[in-house]
Amino acid sequence: MWKTITLVKLAYPVLAGAVLIGPVGSAGASELEVVVSSKPAHALVAGVMRGIATPAVLVDGTASPHTYAMKPSDAQAVNAATVFFRISESLEPFTGKLVKSLPKSVRVVSLAEAPGLRLLARRSGGTFESHAGKGHDQGHGAKGDRDPHVWLDPGNAKAMVAEIVRVLTAVAPADADKLKANGGDVSASIDALDARLAEDLKPLAGRPFIVLHDAIQYLEQRYRLAAAGSITVSPDVQPSAKRLAELRRKVRSLGAVCVFSEPHVDQRVVNAVIEATPARTGVLDPEGTALRPGPEAYEALMTGLARGLAGCLGGLS
Repeated sequence: MWKTITLVKLAYPVLAGAVLIGPVGSAGASELEVVVSSKPAHALVAGVMRGIATPAVLVDGTASPHTYAMKPSDAQAVNAATVFFRISESLEPFTGKLVKSLPKSVRVVSLAEAPGLRLLARRSGGTFESHAGKGHDQGHGAKGDRDPHVWLDPGNAKAMVAEIVRVLTAVAPADADKLKANGGDVSASIDALDARLAEDLKPLAGRPFIVLHDAIQYLEQRYRLAAAGSITVSPDVQPSAKRLAELRRKVRSLGAVCVFSEPHVDQRVVNAVIEATPARTGVLDPEGTALRPGPEAYEALMTGLARGLAGCLGGLS
């Protein structure tokens, strides 16, 4: 049974702001003290650490890593850590100042820089909202103009798992065998998930749709899906009236089947896009904001995306 617990280690201050999700009794079984920025990375780290220790996650609940405002207790938690995993500063801007202030004892790992990742360029222009001059979104990529939502390609998720194992075995050699075995189990489960998703999403290939913001490109490329455009660069930035009119024309001209929103976003924006078009609306959660953190969250996130796509585009019961 999983529940929220708070990790206390006598050698460090209480991690007052960290949320720890794991099996009761596993905390304190290892010298590893690990904090992870947000849920997609946390799911992979928690899987590798299963039965050894329970990593903390900073961006919990319905918060988005794009707009998260860090609390003082978050800094306290990371300062006490052995390793701090994040996706990237551009995906999680709140981590920028944080990592610059950390003691040398904390190892910072940006998983968007893991060896073996397949990185895609951000799409911009045409029916995809331009990133130029959009405030903090200008740097919204893993490196330069790279799309930072790397975990949505299962091949990338496996590369991230390999990097997590490499880092954790280096800092906790006594747990190396267990960490490597867990990493193999997580990678095997990702392979099985990938095969299921490929089969489930095959009927959706070529059916055009529009997304709120361009966050699922890696999923599209992996499974040959057909996003026709995005409404806005960031879900917290409202599209202009001119942009809405352009998107309505595009929905009609492409015969877009669906326009997808995201959790906790004003549905009126999407309703405005589909006005006077035959398109339907759906909801996608690429960052897992609606999920409970833990080792199972990655599979839940990817399965939820597949179901969300199929529910609106058609193809799965």
